[in-house]
Amino acid sequence: MRISIGHVSRYVYSEPTKYSILALRLTPPSFQGQRVIEWRVSAPGIDSVKPFRDGFGNTVYLASCTDEHSESLIIAKGVVETEDRAGIVRGVVDPAPLRVYRRITSRTMPTDSIRALGREAGAKLDIRGMHNLMHAVRDAIDYTIGATTAHTTAAEALEEGKGVCQDHAHVFIAAARSLGIPARYVSGYVLTGADEPSDANHAWAEVWLEGLGWVGFDPANRLCPTEKYVRLAAGLDSTYAAPIRGSRRGIANEELDVIVEVQQQSSQQQ
Repeated sequence: MRISIGHVSRYVYSEPTKYSILALRLTPPSFQGQRVIEWRVSAPGIDSVKPFRDGFGNTVYLASCTDEHSESLIIAKGVVETEDRAGIVRGVVDPAPLRVYRRITSRTMPTDSIRALGREAGAKLDIRGMHNLMHAVRDAIDYTIGATTAHTTAAEALEEGKGVCQDHAHVFIAAARSLGIPARYVSGYVLTGADEPSDANHAWAEVWLEGLGWVGFDPANRLCPTEKYVRLAAGLDSTYAAPIRGSRRGIANEELDVIVEVQQQSSQQQ
């Protein structure tokens, strides 16, 4: 399947700022089951720098602007060819050793409630156990937009019983790591309809299982990623895999407008 993606983020500042810098993890990798046909990222100051790989193998552009400006416009777009690998991820460049993905972060702290969720679900160090955990996380957290924020932890989301894909991924990761299973957070896109564009920035999780390697699980949708998923970046939690992170000088407020369109290419376009 060929999927075309357009991702536009526009930051507008209430007062002009003289300096801003953004770390952009907006370049999908090619690996078994995913091939980048064409891709381009544009942002202030990006043309003068070369991308680098971070400690998790993600391609990163640093976009900085030292002229006075009132907005920052970031555009990522291209075409990716995908195929269904039953969630198994092979061929991704990742220099981090497996032990790193057992590390607990502030957003994936396993509380007694999270450990109990895993036990009651019958979560084990195998594919069936992880499927059980995936469904248990979704049962425990209703998909509710606006109930949580970008800073909500796994424990807070589970206690609230409401959240979005980021929260489902964090709880799943926290429970998996409590069992000693390496787990990582993944950001990307998902095609929700074949004929119409879809607003589809998404997040899910991957765990390392002996004999299989890395396997993706999307608790929000109760399935392993298929050919409708485009993998963008990965890390210990959402802060490490965020498509855009940055800072600026000044006290101005900012507003963010994001438009994401994900659409299957027609045979004529191919």
